[in-house]
Amino acid sequence: MHTNRLANEKSPYLLQHAHNPVDWYAWGPEAFAKARAENKPIFLSIGYSTCHWCHVMERESFENEQIAGVLNRDFVPIKVDREERPDVDRIYMTFVQATTGGGGWPMSVWLTPDLKPFFGGTYFPPETRYGHPGFGSVLAQLASAWQTDRSQILDSAREVMKQLERHVAVTAEREGPPRVDQHLLESGYFAFRRSFDAHTGGFGGAPKFPRPSVFNFLLRYHASTREGEALEMVLLTLREMAKGGMNDQLGGGFHRYSVDERWFVPHFEKMLYDQAQLAISYIEAYQITREPLYAEVARRTLDYVLRDMIDPGGGFYSAEDADSAIDPEEPTVKGEGAFYTWAEEEIRALVPSPEAEWFCYRYGVADGGNVVNDPHGEFAGKNILYQAMTLEETAQQFSRPLEEIRAGIEEAARILLRSRSLRVRPHLDDKILTSWNGLAISAFARAGAVLDEPRYSEAARRAAGFALTHMYSQETGVLLRRYREGDAAIPGFLDDYAMLAQAMLDLYETQFDLHHLELAVRLTEKQQALFEDRRSGGFFSSAEGEQDLVLRVKEDYDGAEPSGNSIAVMNLLRLAGITGRAEFRKSAERTLAAFGPRLDAVPVALPQMLAACELFLAEPRQIVIAGEAGAPDTRALLREIFGRFLAYSAVLLADEASRGVLQQGVPAIASMSALDGRASAYVCRDYTCQLPVTEPGELAKLLQ
Repeated sequence: MHTNRLANEKSPYLLQHAHNPVDWYAWGPEAFAKARAENKPIFLSIGYSTCHWCHVMERESFENEQIAGVLNRDFVPIKVDREERPDVDRIYMTFVQATTGGGGWPMSVWLTPDLKPFFGGTYFPPETRYGHPGFGSVLAQLASAWQTDRSQILDSAREVMKQLERHVAVTAEREGPPRVDQHLLESGYFAFRRSFDAHTGGFGGAPKFPRPSVFNFLLRYHASTREGEALEMVLLTLREMAKGGMNDQLGGGFHRYSVDERWFVPHFEKMLYDQAQLAISYIEAYQITREPLYAEVARRTLDYVLRDMIDPGGGFYSAEDADSAIDPEEPTVKGEGAFYTWAEEEIRALVPSPEAEWFCYRYGVADGGNVVNDPHGEFAGKNILYQAMTLEETAQQFSRPLEEIRAGIEEAARILLRSRSLRVRPHLDDKILTSWNGLAISAFARAGAVLDEPRYSEAARRAAGFALTHMYSQETGVLLRRYREGDAAIPGFLDDYAMLAQAMLDLYETQFDLHHLELAVRLTEKQQALFEDRRSGGFFSSAEGEQDLVLRVKEDYDGAEPSGNSIAVMNLLRLAGITGRAEFRKSAERTLAAFGPRLDAVPVALPQMLAACELFLAEPRQIVIAGEAGAPDTRALLREIFGRFLAYSAVLLADEASRGVLQQGVPAIASMSALDGRASAYVCRDYTCQLPVTEPGELAKLLQ
């Protein structure tokens, strides 16, 4: 068996390639020195451990001895885990998108020895087919070109870098405050309205990705304008996603995306960032509508994370693969969705009648399988579970009482989930990433408060404790990005600081430990020191002086994950409102001004920043509870607050321990006290407070 340098790495993705015949290097000085010393181009392959097409390209090309020989002879091959090094991925993805019109993973880029890109793409088949050039022929042509036209390639690479520098430049068009107004928000709203699928939800056609940043913006737009369509676009999408195969109907949690327009056939990998963000979307929908469906989906999603994606120390793992073994006797033969799909006869062998019939009717199970359009035959004879019928329709079909049907189907689901747990599980990427854990901490903290679920609140505290113990230096304020098997490494990026600071804010506003608020301030200050462009505005994704980066990029696209800049603006505005520190708001203003041209031109690219614009324009509002944390009367008032969607309100607890600190930002807190010894709520708008109330019903009237 071959073994290469990647065997010494911690990344699950790099370790997957440790026994390829390719002489892989990790991204770093050793590889760069070899490329310079031997004057060879670099072949850079970027992916992640739960990426289906990364696995395909490995099987087809990187395990191929002949292709490996060419790579080893003519190139310096480097592997990068995009989840560990999003800065490297971002630079070369920008190049691939600019030169090919598309992007994705696996990403394949060829670089000069000084790391400048000159050719790139994504997945290459081993031989030319379906109009795609074969990987072997691409390697041969590029190796030949390097020998015969090297000066032209180097000139081209230098010109490419000049164009990329212009392409990624972000700066304000004019001096002064950002041009943020209601017209900008309307422009974003109408752009999403035009692309909305009114039949099955989502925006645009297949494939359909969940993009929670869009929900964040639309729900806040609804809150400020009372525009009903903004709300309904979100609610319809959330309902349809919950019904489809995108949602694991047995075990909870959402798969990565749907290959069709109706959320039925998913790409089966499960990512932590999707679970965290979607849980918040469903929680906010529940706050607005009070419909139990949304709370139930949020619970099932978070319960999945607690069951299958949590480290014993409390941190959250990154992802589960789409592929898994079809037959335990042949563990290397894998299929997409093998863990999640069912033949009808399997269900009937496990579940007694008539519950099996009820379950199959409810979840669309068909004899011979229910995936009609299956060009590759991946799901032959298999069923993807989805909510084909409601419980009420099932009860009507079988002429049974609704509660009997419900109980029978729930028991069938328990039986099948137990049986499924005995299958070979998909690969688990067990690295712990600071930014994704920040998103998850926010989700658990907010769910614990809104759903009054102590398990979730405790999970948020434990995960925060894990991150602060293993990935943060109290002395220097520096964050590390990745933890795995006792090893924390890689200096944190903007996303890590912004998302963990957001988590600390959400923890404070739900659990009121002043330490979390102080940490949010410290993380934000360090973020400003490391990443902020104080002259042109905005935040770079990486710190200054990184020797292995040919560009410093200010990321702004709110895609599967929100951008660090968008989260940073939201944090800065929230902190300015709580602490009264003008420099936080000034930093937010500079960032909004820098991204102003982009917001004007393509608002749909920055929905999370549009949500931050909503906060920027909103009248400052604070809800202060004067009472003791954990006391029944305090909890009663907080339940009234957490039961509502209050997008622009900071929630503060003024007890004896925190009053002195909080009054620095909200001076009125100095005179706030519990009336007659009872916890009291003060609702303040633009730092002017109404008379305090002690009864939840009275507070409800003030919050309407």
